[in-house]
Amino acid sequence: MQKLTLFLLLLTYSLSSAQQKTEINNILEQWHKAAADANFDAYFGLMTKDAIFIGTDPTENWTNADFKAFSKPYFDKGKAWSFSTLERNIFVENDMSIAWFDELLDTQMGICRGSGVVQKTNQGWKIKHYVLSIAIPNENVKEITELKKTFDTDLMKKLRAKSN
Repeated sequence: MQKLTLFLLLLTYSLSSAQQKTEINNILEQWHKAAADANFDAYFGLMTKDAIFIGTDPTENWTNADFKAFSKPYFDKGKAWSFSTLERNIFVENDMSIAWFDELLDTQMGICRGSGVVQKTNQGWKIKHYVLSIAIPNENVKEITELKKTFDTDLMKKLRAKSN
């Protein structure tokens, strides 16, 4: 009897976890589609009010309000950005209130990696933290490092001076 109870509990958790992953996948697809459709309200409606968006530039670490301000002109012009999913992995916390994911995306910048955290809210799953990075093949790292050397040096000096 104990084995059957344990089996049923594991089966229920497995099915529930799979359903949560499907819901999260759908939210992420809706979020990317809202950007492609330049639907500002739908896009930001899928993020928590305290969401953080970290962009590809090292200076892009935005609160939700800052990211809205940055993004609004793009959405207003009817052309935000268009990312399509190539691959996605979703991991759900045991209590199913938090999940995290990573994804490879086809973008105007080539292949990018997105990763983030989603939180279960009263309105369903919402994006709480998102990081977008340009994926660089290992064989190109040296030339990219050289290309951004001056920018990085200047920014590091500024950040170190700020922290002292």
